[in-house]
Amino acid sequence: MNIHMRVTVLDQSARVLLVEDDPEIANMVIETLLDNGFNAVATGSAVEMEVLLREQSFDLIILDVMLPGEDGFSICRRLRAQATTPIIMLTALSDDIDRIVGLELGADDYITKPFNSRELLARIKSLLRRSSYTSASPQTQDPLQFEGWRIDPILRRVRDPNGVHISMTTAEFDVLLAFCRNPGKVLTREQLLSLTHAGAAGPVERSIDVHVSRVRQKIEPNVREPSLIKTVRLAGYLFTPKVERV
Repeated sequence: MNIHMRVTVLDQSARVLLVEDDPEIANMVIETLLDNGFNAVATGSAVEMEVLLREQSFDLIILDVMLPGEDGFSICRRLRAQATTPIIMLTALSDDIDRIVGLELGADDYITKPFNSRELLARIKSLLRRSSYTSASPQTQDPLQFEGWRIDPILRRVRDPNGVHISMTTAEFDVLLAFCRNPGKVLTREQLLSLTHAGAAGPVERSIDVHVSRVRQKIEPNVREPSLIKTVRLAGYLFTPKVERV
């Protein structure tokens, strides 16, 4: 099935790749993106997506779950193993477990069909803002360190005590940064959603638990007995290390 494809070249505009096999939805999303100043291109399968990714780079990928051939979950897992490009999943599945699976595989956000184009735009802008596509306030961008770890908000890089770069999704980085900027404070799930989604509509509250779990897997000495990110029963999470500006 061929999908109408349009690309526009605008200076300083974000490049968005949509992988969606429904022509009506694809055309609607692409038109919305173009009308709002984005560079946008649509393709209908993993095979066609790979061709585009070899030819050009993208700032964000919108990925449908139900695709011919390789499904969106599998594609998401593979993409996340290769890069940290923000990923939004499009799903017609209403069950929370399906959406949580996407987040666990490395997606940064999801939106359920049918969706409002304004909501999709809000989530795209939020993710791009969080991934430093646009400049952030300089006073909040000092590098921070804890327990030998270093997190750089401008470069959006995390290095372990041995200086090794640790790959994180946009959402994982934002969760860790929120903790580092609020050490010794109990943060509720609602506060974490607010701190990591810049006020835009975000995933369900439960998704925060998924992202926290993934951050723990990457920074905790013992994931089974977390010492850096403590769960505070009926309250939220507490980041225990002393954090210093570099």
